[in-house]
Amino acid sequence: MGVPGRFSRERNEVERFDRALEPFPVARDGEFADELTVVAVLRELGRAGAPDPATRERIHAEIAGRLGQPVVRRRWRPRAPDLVAAGIALVLGLAGLTLLLSKNAVPGSALYEVKRAGEATSLVLTFGEEAQGRKHLEFAAGRVAELGRMTDASPAAYRTALDDFGADVRAGATQLTATATGGGDHGQLAGLKAWAHDQSGRLAAEQARVPLDLTAVRGLLTRVQERTTALGSRLDCYEITTGRSDELGLLPARGECRRQPSSAASTPGPAPSPVAPPATETAPPATGPSSPSDPDLAVPTAPTPKPTGGTAPPQVFAPPIPTPITPTSPRLPTPTSSPPPLLSLPPLLPGLPPIVIG
Repeated sequence: MGVPGRFSRERNEVERFDRALEPFPVARDGEFADELTVVAVLRELGRAGAPDPATRERIHAEIAGRLGQPVVRRRWRPRAPDLVAAGIALVLGLAGLTLLLSKNAVPGSALYEVKRAGEATSLVLTFGEEAQGRKHLEFAAGRVAELGRMTDASPAAYRTALDDFGADVRAGATQLTATATGGGDHGQLAGLKAWAHDQSGRLAAEQARVPLDLTAVRGLLTRVQERTTALGSRLDCYEITTGRSDELGLLPARGECRRQPSSAASTPGPAPSPVAPPATETAPPATGPSSPSDPDLAVPTAPTPKPTGGTAPPQVFAPPIPTPITPTSPRLPTPTSSPPPLLSLPPLLPGLPPIVIG
């Protein structure tokens, strides 16, 4: 493809100007005379501003000296807060990863102790005795599930699982029975009894795979069921527990179940029948300006003793009983009636004033 004519001409001019700048022994014509004059002046200015040989040597020596020295680079040094933050982040990351890996650990494995440490931390962060008791039962149910996943484990590993199961059952039963008896919650005791029954059935199903005897552990669950039944039967009694405890918590009281005084006091009893006062002689009514007409409001008086001889004893009268005042609602002020209008009549006779009525 050929180059367009305009670009070709510009290129030829650039090449001719380049050749004109080169030293040439033959004088040239007046082509590029102005441009060559400017170039000559610039060359003279460049030679005039060039450093002398001494300055050149000094600059050269300074540059060579700097190039021979090693380059100093600043190294980053971490500060103490940065190291502490990095260490905490590393520890938390490793702890979280370890807990995640130990989620399915079983007794006898290397991560089982880490799993138990995580459960203890979760228990500390749980507030409330009832919530902690339910958390213990959750951990105990986990030990039973781990028995089904243990394969080729040693008897010591099975013993560890059963010991941890018994410890969680005792702690959970102690806390739940304490809260149930303190609040009279029948449903909480019924739930604990049902949980113990279910775990006993699961242990019976695992007996064929476990090389240890599970009779003692199932007996512990049976005792939990009996304890909840005994406490539930006395929740409405005045005395629920004996105040003493064992490994499963409070001991139920024995003997007759007396109802709580609050329930007996709230039951309405028969109203007492009024006793008629003995018939006595009354003194003659005193004369006065007025006397009550209602016999219930009459002032009782003491009986008049009959003289038996000698000086008659003075009569003793009981103090009068004030008449009860029946409270009445406050009276509203009655509206005042407006005065009647004035009636004016014309005078009857001339010269007399008018007659005003009103």
